[in-house]
Amino acid sequence: MLDPCEPWRIIAITFTNKAADELKDRLEKSLGPEARDVWAMTFHSACARILRRDIDRLGYGRDFTIYDTTDSGSLIKRILKEFDLDDKTYNHRSILGEISRSKDAMIGPEEYCAAAAKSGDPRRRNYGRVYQEYEKRMQSANAVDFDDLILLTVRLLKEQPDVLDYYQRRFRYVLIDEYQDTNNLQYELSALLAGGRNNICVVGDDDQSIYRFRGATIENILSFEKQYKNARVIRLEQNYRSTGHILEAANAVIANNRGRKGKNLWTDRGSGNVPQLYIAGDERDEAQYVAGKILAGVSGGENFRDHAVLYRMNAQSNQLEFAFKRNGIPYRVIGGTRFFDRAEIKDVLAYLCVLANPSDEIRLARIVNQPPRGIGQTSLEAVQRLAEENGVSSYVIMSQAGEYPELSRAAVRLRAFTAMLDELRGMETEMTLPELYDEVLRRTGYTAMLEAKLTDENQTRLENVNELKTNILTYIKENPEGGLKGFLDEISLYTDIDSLDRTQDCVAMMTMHAAKGLEFDTVFIVGAEEGVFPGSRSIGEPEEMEEERRLCYVAMTRARKNLYFVCARHRMLFGRTVSGRPSRFVDEIPAEHIRRPSETGFSFGGETDLWDARPEGPTAGYGSGYGSGYGQRRTYGGGRAPGRSDYRESYLQPAAQKTRKKEPLPQAPKESASFSVGDRVRHKAFGEGTVVSIQPTGSDALMEIEFESAGRKRLMRNTASAFMKKI
Repeated sequence: MLDPCEPWRIIAITFTNKAADELKDRLEKSLGPEARDVWAMTFHSACARILRRDIDRLGYGRDFTIYDTTDSGSLIKRILKEFDLDDKTYNHRSILGEISRSKDAMIGPEEYCAAAAKSGDPRRRNYGRVYQEYEKRMQSANAVDFDDLILLTVRLLKEQPDVLDYYQRRFRYVLIDEYQDTNNLQYELSALLAGGRNNICVVGDDDQSIYRFRGATIENILSFEKQYKNARVIRLEQNYRSTGHILEAANAVIANNRGRKGKNLWTDRGSGNVPQLYIAGDERDEAQYVAGKILAGVSGGENFRDHAVLYRMNAQSNQLEFAFKRNGIPYRVIGGTRFFDRAEIKDVLAYLCVLANPSDEIRLARIVNQPPRGIGQTSLEAVQRLAEENGVSSYVIMSQAGEYPELSRAAVRLRAFTAMLDELRGMETEMTLPELYDEVLRRTGYTAMLEAKLTDENQTRLENVNELKTNILTYIKENPEGGLKGFLDEISLYTDIDSLDRTQDCVAMMTMHAAKGLEFDTVFIVGAEEGVFPGSRSIGEPEEMEEERRLCYVAMTRARKNLYFVCARHRMLFGRTVSGRPSRFVDEIPAEHIRRPSETGFSFGGETDLWDARPEGPTAGYGSGYGSGYGQRRTYGGGRAPGRSDYRESYLQPAAQKTRKKEPLPQAPKESASFSVGDRVRHKAFGEGTVVSIQPTGSDALMEIEFESAGRKRLMRNTASAFMKKI
């Protein structure tokens, strides 16, 4: 007998707004508009919604503000300065990380300070002092951070039985996506919501648990059947993304992990292309190889957006960006400066936050002199001191500045500032959110400040401020009843991946962690060498190494059609040049599932390997490391490589005893020297265009070309000549 469930009695939690929106869209297409009543949202969004209803029971106001990592960092830095703690010894990011871990373990500041006092460690005691003051200031400002959203929700459900009963009765079904990435608090929340009926369905892949550094606990998914005795396990083993060789290579790598349930993934997409390994001379050669492969792909009809470059550390993007700029390849760095982290966006959002919550000290401090209002630092410090002495917010002191002699010089300006904000706050109920935004920009003088000195930089900032209105209009369209607080909640919980526009034709560059959930036709895994990936800290640490291997599995399975591993003989990172050897993860791939180009007579990282061929095709001329690769024999610490039984025990003949004729580097076509300003050219990737300028640079030249369809590009002549000719 069917027992249909009302949509609003289902909660489906995932980790990104992008995934939540896709879930809503699919449900709506299948079930109609009423499917929108399903609580399909992220952990943080769901908790914010629960807290908006009942957070007053925990001593907060329902109009609380959500601090992002930047705002929390600003508060920590302010506290460190007031406590006279050296910011080099006490890094604000490290302290935020410690606070986050404590909250995940549900350790409050008092308990932390007590444990720190017993430890006798002065550093921990200072961490505790900062933690205690941070929480005090956050509650005073009626603000919560990302960890608080879940922690306070768990506290609310545990401490208020009627609230817990309300949600357990409301939700007949609890669904959790990406369960392998849940931390302790998320586990607690899931268990509490499902506690009434135990109707919980979780989806996850233990082989993709890669956020241990954020507190994710792989045990949550590994022990799920122990917690829920009648659980039914459904294995989804068909892979719909990757072709056969890529999938088999990934399966072979992850099979070396012990802490996993195990599965046998398969695909019906055919064998596809065999993954390839390229070993470059250095990081410059690595970047040129990737650029050449991308240009070759685009010249063959692919789009730039079909390509992604994944790396272990953000610092590795440096040479790649340089090579992409030099070759005219459009790209976007995911995880760089987010749109919502840009100074001008933070400024105007701070105005909106203070309108919603005048007690928001951090945002208030940001805008009081933005644009400049002639309010000095001495006056602002006096405001803050008076606020603490009187137990009120800085905003209250500013609005009553005339009553305090120490503020007499700035009183008029301070009162004018708060009077303007009070007027804007009064308009919130009289006009739409887009109209209010326009009024904020006008009355605060923010756009006038940018227009007064319209440099290229200010023009860009002005465009960004105007672009924020697009987000407001989109929010109102999707949430007709939504207001200022709802918009600010949505923005505060936005991630960089959520803002990835896949319609833009540009190469995506990001860390492997950031790539989770995405997919591309072609994926380059760069820096695939020991000490970089896997990182040096994980070597010798079994749990860390298994996490690194899961990260490799995630990176490999982002690829639909083509997968490249790229490593370097020598690499400069953080000002030091080091020699490495190819990653053990590459060694764990069976020979039939990876192509290893090689060349005889090269000793890699102190261990001799076999090298005997050069790569073929249009990318062979990129950089000095063309033709590098390695054979299948390598050892780790004198023993077998982990997980492989087919490695030979003996070392190969030392490279120094071998000789080979060094072949010349491929040269650019001779016609490359004959380009002149005004020439009409045809580029394989960018189409037809006209040479606008040529600037000689040593043995090369920087050419500026106006393409009819791709716009103006700056290309190095010798590189471009392989893909371009005069017409």
